[in-house]
Amino acid sequence: MIYDPNKLLLLAGPCSLESLDTCRPVADALAALQEKHPELNILFKGSYDKANRTSIGSDRGTGLEGGLEIFRTIKQEYGFKTVTDIHLPEQCAKVGAVVDAMQIPAFLCRQTDLLVAAAATECAINVKKGQFLSPYEMEFVINKLEEAGAKEIWQTDRGTTFGYQNLVVDMRSFSIMAENGHPTIIDATHSVQLPGAAGGISGGQREYVPPLARAALAAGANGVFLETHPNPEKAISDAASQVPLNELPELIESLLRVWHAVR
Repeated sequence: MIYDPNKLLLLAGPCSLESLDTCRPVADALAALQEKHPELNILFKGSYDKANRTSIGSDRGTGLEGGLEIFRTIKQEYGFKTVTDIHLPEQCAKVGAVVDAMQIPAFLCRQTDLLVAAAATECAINVKKGQFLSPYEMEFVINKLEEAGAKEIWQTDRGTTFGYQNLVVDMRSFSIMAENGHPTIIDATHSVQLPGAAGGISGGQREYVPPLARAALAAGANGVFLETHPNPEKAISDAASQVPLNELPELIESLLRVWHAVR
């Protein structure tokens, strides 16, 4: 098992892996946080393929082979467990041989073939609640993973569609999803997206990442997913919602204070 109830689960890294030059500074910062705060349980995250970009012409990232090579390097050099999203059932076995946890994207959380293929690996499965689902409906998503034999399951809320180009996080979600018997996570950076609101790309309001993450932990979430980048304005994806890397230590320390307070 990767999840440890005595530690705050933190899934952090750039939105797209982009390159080792992008990933190494992030891994350095996470390593420093891990050394300073042993109560953190950190997984390095990143996407090798941004398969659901708003525009067909948007940069999708390293691709499968390049991304897996970056994960191998990060694991070898830093010792981090790793997590990435998968989009097709045929990707699962290959990706699962390298990473420690697989993420089911929110838009794909009801895709039975994808859930079953992911569950067949040795990886922990982090499934994001679809923006179109209530937290109550996650019971049926979790049932699929359990029936398919998933070794470890996490549930993540990344907000619910609230009108056009807006998301809202219902803090009751973490208590509701916890009834399914698996840890819950707040996706603090995707929750502040403004989908498709920036002229063919997603906008965002990163100033709301800290209060949302703190509120979710106060409401009972077991972990935090967040994206961070050395220079978000130059990121190939989610430039408006990723946390600037130099702001990460202060944010994590504030999250830990809340996590300790509610334990």
